Amino acid sequence: MLHSLSIRDFVIVSQLDLEFESGFTVLTGETGAGKSILIDALSLALGARGEGGVTRSGCDKAEISAIFSIANNVEATAWLAEAELENDGQELVLRRVMFADGRSRAYINGATVTVSQLKELGELLVDIYSQNAHHSLLKPATQRLVLDNFGGLSALALQVSSHFKAWNKLNQQRVEAEKNASQYADELAELRDKARELAQLSLSASEWEELQQEHLRLSNGASLISGGEECRELLSEGELSAIRLLSQVQHKLQHLREFDTEISEAVETLDSAMIQLEETDRFLNRYLQRADLDPARLAELDARIQNIHNVSRKYRVQPEEITALLAQSQARIAELAMFANDGELAKQEAHALSAYMQLATMLSEGRQLAATKLSAQISAEMQRLSLSGGKFEVALNVVDKSLNAQQAPNANGLEQVEFLVAGHAGVAAKPLAKTASGGELSRISLAIRVVTAQKESIPTMIFDEVDVGIGGGVAEVVGQLLKQLGETANVEKSNQRQVLVITHLPQVAALGSHHLRVSKSLVNAQTLSTIAVLDEAERVEEIARMLGGIEITAMTRQHAQEMLAR
Repeated sequence: MLHSLSIRDFVIVSQLDLEFESGFTVLTGETGAGKSILIDALSLALGARGEGGVTRSGCDKAEISAIFSIANNVEATAWLAEAELENDGQELVLRRVMFADGRSRAYINGATVTVSQLKELGELLVDIYSQNAHHSLLKPATQRLVLDNFGGLSALALQVSSHFKAWNKLNQQRVEAEKNASQYADELAELRDKARELAQLSLSASEWEELQQEHLRLSNGASLISGGEECRELLSEGELSAIRLLSQVQHKLQHLREFDTEISEAVETLDSAMIQLEETDRFLNRYLQRADLDPARLAELDARIQNIHNVSRKYRVQPEEITALLAQSQARIAELAMFANDGELAKQEAHALSAYMQLATMLSEGRQLAATKLSAQISAEMQRLSLSGGKFEVALNVVDKSLNAQQAPNANGLEQVEFLVAGHAGVAAKPLAKTASGGELSRISLAIRVVTAQKESIPTMIFDEVDVGIGGGVAEVVGQLLKQLGETANVEKSNQRQVLVITHLPQVAALGSHHLRVSKSLVNAQTLSTIAVLDEAERVEEIARMLGGIEITAMTRQHAQEMLAR
């Protein structure tokens, strides 16, 4: 749920801090006062695509911060955990900074993130419905998603889509294999020869580096032995060796310490150095005892390295890439071998098709049940919205049959979902896109949101002037439905619902549990927009303004009081 929104230097807003409650909140104001600025700012905080020109005149940046409660939002909490972002499971802070030059920065709980991450998380927090959202209901994809979500079929629909992709890949492979059988046979023979030669080389992933290290050591064996012996001579074997000289210094310092204890620090430091030098000498002694010159092993390494170089040049790869080349060749051989075996490929394709059909059939049965329920419930809401006798139907149009007399596989299932509407009694239902006027579409969209609200997991819903084209008694019904929507919690998750509506209708505004008013004024030659929370007396004045226009009379105020009381 959205707790608060802070806006700084955004368009015509200088500074704005708002707190929000659960339930039904209305936002009103004169045309052009900046009501949509609130939605635009919140959209940016939720990861919407930023455009230039959103910073207030004379400012170098605009900043929007939104604080959400996510105590009951399992999806948002899981997303944060997967993204490895700081999360206490209670409060979430989204922040967006828009610079005047068009750059932007995004933050989640103080951590810098990409705008796409902000958008992913934002989609789990808020749904924003504008007049354009109504038009999205005309799209088949939106209609299918509404039905699947209502029927609790979204997870099954994803499985169907995944199994379709698996079948489709095998189907394309089989068609490709039949088309290029001769070409694949030649490629398979060539790959088998290559893989055989690479496998005979028997080069492991780490062997090349190990060979180089051993070759470097053996080829410089004489230098290593003579150098080691010279180092031991300087350390301990020579008459003027380092250890003998430092031993003299050590004894001298120990004697001097008897006269001044401050010299103890030098003694201790030298004692430590002597231990390190003696350990170094012992190490060199052990190393020289093991070191030897092995011309036979060196010749063996030379031959092995040369063989590897020959193979790498032949196949135009680096020696360290030979192991990966063998793995790639073997994988391609397995793929081509499957292509060559028409029966095996066809068997796998048939198995994938069977798995798809099993899930798709389950999805079809679920959609049939959901379509019946959704049709009846939305039709009932239409009667309340002055669409008397109107009827809403969810049609499931079966995809054309093909492919062994079965329904052709489709990523979205075995049918296409289509919303049909009859505006009044006695007429046949037709596709929503062909029958609904602007006002009807608004009402039907609202009916759909009310019916499906209990299945929605998004806790905050914002409606931006979705009541355009509606008036009279219908407007009051619309307000009642929006209020009902704000009081409806997700049944399965026991979440509070929060509905914010931008409206021009007094019938809708009067039904809000909370009321915000947008106004603008001229301050220091700049037009600034502000938003205020209205008390009861201020609500009367605002509703009266919406009812009466420029001149507000006592009768208008009385009417406003009656609307609020009712």
